[in-house]
Amino acid sequence: MKKHEISFTLNGEKVSLEVAPNDVLLDVLRGRLGIKSPKVGCDRGDCGTCTVLMNGRTMRSCLALAVEADGAEIVTLEGANTRKWTQRLQKKFHEKNAFQCGFCAPGVILSATELLEKDPRPSAHDIKEAIAGNLCRCTGYEPIVAAIDEAAKGK
Repeated sequence: MKKHEISFTLNGEKVSLEVAPNDVLLDVLRGRLGIKSPKVGCDRGDCGTCTVLMNGRTMRSCLALAVEADGAEIVTLEGANTRKWTQRLQKKFHEKNAFQCGFCAPGVILSATELLEKDPRPSAHDIKEAIAGNLCRCTGYEPIVAAIDEAAKGK
């Protein structure tokens, strides 16, 4: 199978590598580049554990081919700490004990980061909509929504 040379920015650093046309972005991030925050969950885009930011928007890396990242800016939780909202969100999630097992945490935090970068004062409905693609089997979502709300309000 013919390999393709791709380049993209990953967490602020330029990356270049060869990928097969059928290589999945999640597998390249985890297996070849050592990025561990996007998790392997459902492999169908339903659970959101593989969420990353591509060019500022959340996307499911299990559904993207690595060649689609060519020329893009990819941000995972490992690189999101430079973003204003991510730091505040992580603090609020910790204070509110919003996660139990933490498996969904990177995807939820990135989804909330995207929301707050677009709308710094979202309603509870907007928060729920923003994280609707991230499944959490532990919390019932109430502490997650409360943490995002408090981060937005600067409490």
